[in-house]
Amino acid sequence: MSEKSSQSWVDGKVGQTPVCELDLTRTRGDGDFSCPNCGVTISPEDETENVYCILDVKVKGQALEELVIQCNKCASRIRLVGFPIYESHNL
Repeated sequence: MSEKSSQSWVDGKVGQTPVCELDLTRTRGDGDFSCPNCGVTISPEDETENVYCILDVKVKGQALEELVIQCNKCASRIRLVGFPIYESHNL
């Protein structure tokens, strides 16, 4: 789980709805983080959409650039940025 001290929350906006921003390059651990509002654990491993749902996806080329999710417990919106870029090598 990410350590709270490694999270960098910044107020931002998507459309007219206020959101918090999490830069994944500033987190440590296995990718889990807490909702900035209610503290529920959000895990990238959870594909059920019980804890959060995906609202928007931004892709540049074939790389994921930004993801906006919404916490299902408190309805907070969180913009995730700083996804790792994986290079594919043709063999």
